Amino acid sequence: MNEQNIFSQYIQKHSVFRDKRTLSSNFVPERIQHRGEEIQILGSIIAPVLKGFHSNNIFVYGTCGTGKTICTKYVLGQLVEILGTHGRDIKPIYINCKMKKIADTEYRLFAQLLREFGETVPDTGLPTDVLYRKFFEKIDSGKNEVIIVLDEIDALFRKIGDDFLYNLTRINSELKQSHIMIIGITNDLSFREALDLRVKSSLSEEEIIFKPYNAAQLKDILEERASAGFATGSVGDSVLGKCAALAAQEHGDARRALDLLRVAGEMADRLGDGIVEERHVDMAEYKIDMDRIVETVKSQPRQSQAVLHSIIKISQKTALQKQWSDRRMLTGDVFDAYAGICASVGMKPLTQRRISDLIAELDMLGIITAKVVSNGRYGRTREIRLAINDNAAQKVDAILAERFSA
Repeated sequence: MNEQNIFSQYIQKHSVFRDKRTLSSNFVPERIQHRGEEIQILGSIIAPVLKGFHSNNIFVYGTCGTGKTICTKYVLGQLVEILGTHGRDIKPIYINCKMKKIADTEYRLFAQLLREFGETVPDTGLPTDVLYRKFFEKIDSGKNEVIIVLDEIDALFRKIGDDFLYNLTRINSELKQSHIMIIGITNDLSFREALDLRVKSSLSEEEIIFKPYNAAQLKDILEERASAGFATGSVGDSVLGKCAALAAQEHGDARRALDLLRVAGEMADRLGDGIVEERHVDMAEYKIDMDRIVETVKSQPRQSQAVLHSIIKISQKTALQKQWSDRRMLTGDVFDAYAGICASVGMKPLTQRRISDLIAELDMLGIITAKVVSNGRYGRTREIRLAINDNAAQKVDAILAERFSA
């Protein structure tokens, strides 16, 4: 039987894209809009390395999608370029601390740092102090200026504490030929306050805060990316405006604006439409939100999943409520339901204090809202409810029900 290849229909089909790569949030353009001041500040702090002096460590703060990572990569790229023209070398190392098996333990962090220098390190098996010593020896084997960028540094701190920061900063006092500079990037504005006093003292860092973009700035960014990323005439001004407006509502998140625009283009391509329209943006918004929630839930530890499963189960119990998110509950309600789930699957339950911490983490992720309320002389508790729509809640519930089936 001579069947037509299923991909033949896509070969001749016109695509709305010219270069989809330019619509990625990881793409570093030649010019970064509306971040000139922040780039200048970053450059001025790092500039002493041009004359052979040591630079201060830097903490870069700001909410998601405010340009922290892209500006840091841009500035370091320019630094490498100008030092290269003068015959000098510098070693910038970028590590995303949220990447599993890359930097989720101190061992893996130092193993990855060594790999950046071409060293072969086993995934497990060596004492951490051995890796630390190897890293020290590798750096000090020549005259090196090493800049380590730790993106999402707060995620690593929550997992392993701040000893890794102390160890990295302490290295400089022992190095004879080289120097390490740390650039920490975080969404958590209170991150520094949680550090140990000895770590704060050894860091000697400077701080830069990236403010959210407004709708007009986001539209400027989208216009520039769209001109390179889309075929001529395939995306209109109203689509760019809608993506910018939706992202401006989400704390001025340029990453979300770019994701909306790119996914809207993908939706138009799949439907065989030659032009991206506002309805494609609506479809993209639904898909992105659903994918984000599902992937976030899947990546959570088992105990956090059990807590979320408890919250969803409590929300389902009120059949008269049209919206699951309308059902409010207290920390004690969640703990009782959680304890029942643990008993049904043979999992050791955590303390109520620890469950309260996990509830706060789910709140930070935007899956639930947990408002602290006062009970007078009985103390304080959290009033909890789901922060996701019914469709997302049903999809998450199906995943968790399978995970915790007795």
